[in-house]
Amino acid sequence: MLPSAASFIVNLDVPDLVAAEAFYTQAFGLHTGRRLGPGALELLGGPTPLYLLQNDAGSAATEDGDVRDYERHWTPVHLDWVVADIDAALARAVAAGASLEQAVREHRWGRIAVLADPFGHGFCLIQFSDAGYDALLE
Repeated sequence: MLPSAASFIVNLDVPDLVAAEAFYTQAFGLHTGRRLGPGALELLGGPTPLYLLQNDAGSAATEDGDVRDYERHWTPVHLDWVVADIDAALARAVAAGASLEQAVREHRWGRIAVLADPFGHGFCLIQFSDAGYDALLE
Protein backbone atom coordinates (compact mmCIF):
# COMPACT_ATOMS: atom_id res chain seq x y z
CA MET A 1 0.00 0.00 0.00
CA LEU A 2 1.32 3.43 -0.93
CA PRO A 3 1.54 6.15 1.69
CA SER A 4 -1.04 8.90 1.29
CA ALA A 5 1.62 11.36 0.11
CA ALA A 6 3.33 8.99 -2.37
CA SER A 7 5.69 10.63 -4.80
CA PHE A 8 6.64 9.52 -8.27
CA ILE A 9 9.48 9.83 -10.74
CA VAL A 10 9.40 9.77 -14.53
CA ASN A 11 11.53 7.35 -16.56
CA LEU A 12 11.90 7.89 -20.28
CA ASP A 13 13.60 5.40 -22.62
CA VAL A 14 15.74 7.06 -25.29
CA PRO A 15 18.03 5.61 -27.96
CA ASP A 16 20.72 8.30 -27.54
CA LEU A 17 21.45 9.55 -24.02
CA VAL A 18 23.67 12.45 -25.12
CA ALA A 19 21.09 13.75 -27.62
CA ALA A 20 18.27 13.32 -25.09
CA GLU A 21 20.20 15.23 -22.43
CA ALA A 22 20.78 18.06 -24.89
CA PHE A 23 17.12 18.15 -25.92
CA TYR A 24 15.57 18.10 -22.44
CA THR A 25 18.02 20.61 -20.96
CA GLN A 26 17.66 23.03 -23.89
CA ALA A 27 13.91 22.64 -24.40
CA PHE A 28 12.80 22.76 -20.76
CA GLY A 29 15.66 24.26 -18.78
CA LEU A 30 16.28 21.08 -16.80
CA HIS A 31 19.79 20.46 -15.49
CA THR A 32 21.86 17.34 -15.11
CA GLY A 33 21.74 15.64 -11.74
CA ARG A 34 23.42 12.28 -11.22
CA ARG A 35 24.87 10.07 -13.91
CA LEU A 36 23.78 6.59 -12.92
CA GLY A 37 26.28 4.56 -14.91
CA PRO A 38 26.71 4.75 -18.68
CA GLY A 39 23.02 4.24 -19.46
CA ALA A 40 21.04 6.45 -17.11
CA LEU A 41 20.92 10.14 -16.37
CA GLU A 42 18.92 12.13 -13.83
CA LEU A 43 17.55 15.51 -14.91
CA LEU A 44 16.42 17.96 -12.26
CA GLY A 45 14.65 21.30 -12.20
CA GLY A 46 11.06 20.16 -12.64
CA PRO A 47 8.52 19.06 -10.02
CA THR A 48 9.91 15.50 -10.11
CA PRO A 49 13.15 14.01 -11.40
CA LEU A 50 13.20 12.87 -15.02
CA TYR A 51 15.39 9.83 -15.64
CA LEU A 52 16.63 9.25 -19.17
CA LEU A 53 17.35 5.56 -19.77
CA GLN A 54 19.49 4.51 -22.73
CA ASN A 55 17.78 1.62 -24.52
CA ASP A 56 18.58 0.89 -28.14
CA ALA A 57 15.90 0.76 -30.81
CA GLY A 58 15.02 -2.88 -31.40
CA SER A 59 15.96 -3.96 -27.87
CA ALA A 60 13.53 -6.15 -25.95
CA ALA A 61 10.79 -4.15 -24.24
CA THR A 62 8.66 -7.02 -22.91
CA GLU A 63 8.92 -10.76 -22.43
CA ASP A 64 6.22 -11.14 -25.11
CA GLY A 65 8.59 -10.06 -27.86
CA ASP A 66 7.76 -6.36 -28.09
CA VAL A 67 10.77 -4.26 -29.02
CA ARG A 68 11.52 -0.58 -28.54
CA ASP A 69 10.66 1.62 -31.50
CA TYR A 70 11.51 5.30 -31.47
CA GLU A 71 9.43 6.26 -34.47
CA ARG A 72 6.62 8.65 -33.57
CA HIS A 73 3.92 6.71 -31.77
CA TRP A 74 0.76 7.64 -29.92
CA THR A 75 0.40 6.68 -26.30
CA PRO A 76 -2.17 7.73 -23.71
CA VAL A 77 0.69 8.41 -21.26
CA HIS A 78 2.65 11.56 -22.01
CA LEU A 79 4.16 14.57 -20.29
CA ASP A 80 2.38 17.90 -20.12
CA TRP A 81 4.80 20.76 -19.50
CA VAL A 82 3.04 23.65 -17.75
CA VAL A 83 4.62 26.91 -18.88
CA ALA A 84 4.11 30.59 -18.17
CA ASP A 85 4.59 31.67 -21.81
CA ILE A 86 3.56 29.06 -24.37
CA ASP A 87 4.90 31.00 -27.34
CA ALA A 88 8.39 31.26 -25.83
CA ALA A 89 8.29 27.62 -24.65
CA LEU A 90 7.17 26.46 -28.10
CA ALA A 91 9.99 28.35 -29.81
CA ARG A 92 12.53 26.91 -27.35
CA ALA A 93 11.25 23.32 -27.76
CA VAL A 94 11.23 23.49 -31.57
CA ALA A 95 14.72 25.06 -31.61
CA ALA A 96 15.91 22.15 -29.44
CA GLY A 97 14.53 19.60 -31.93
CA ALA A 98 10.84 19.05 -31.10
CA SER A 99 8.27 18.64 -33.88
CA LEU A 100 5.08 20.67 -33.69
CA GLU A 101 2.09 18.39 -34.32
CA GLN A 102 -0.81 20.68 -33.38
CA ALA A 103 -0.42 24.44 -33.24
CA VAL A 104 -1.40 26.41 -30.16
CA ARG A 105 -5.13 26.15 -29.49
CA GLU A 106 -7.25 28.23 -27.11
CA HIS A 107 -9.56 26.73 -24.49
CA ARG A 108 -11.46 28.17 -21.54
CA TRP A 109 -8.82 26.76 -19.21
CA GLY A 110 -5.83 28.03 -21.23
CA ARG A 111 -3.69 27.31 -24.29
CA ILE A 112 -2.17 24.02 -25.50
CA ALA A 113 0.26 22.88 -28.20
CA VAL A 114 1.02 19.24 -29.07
CA LEU A 115 4.56 18.22 -29.97
CA ALA A 116 6.91 15.24 -30.18
CA ASP A 117 10.47 15.02 -28.94
CA PRO A 118 13.21 13.78 -31.31
CA PHE A 119 12.75 10.24 -29.93
CA GLY A 120 9.07 9.73 -30.81
CA HIS A 121 7.58 10.66 -27.43
CA GLY A 122 4.58 13.01 -27.58
CA PHE A 123 4.20 15.86 -25.12
CA CYS A 124 2.08 18.96 -24.65
CA LEU A 125 2.86 22.50 -23.64
CA ILE A 126 0.12 24.02 -21.50
CA GLN A 127 -0.30 27.62 -20.43
CA PHE A 128 -3.17 27.85 -17.97
CA SER A 129 -5.52 30.83 -17.81
CA ASP A 130 -6.03 32.46 -14.42
CA ALA A 131 -8.88 30.02 -13.72
CA GLY A 132 -7.04 26.99 -15.13
CA TYR A 133 -9.07 23.78 -15.04
CA ASP A 134 -11.46 25.46 -12.58
CA ALA A 135 -12.94 27.12 -15.69
CA LEU A 136 -14.46 23.71 -16.47
CA LEU A 137 -16.31 23.36 -13.16
CA GLU A 138 -20.05 23.79 -13.26
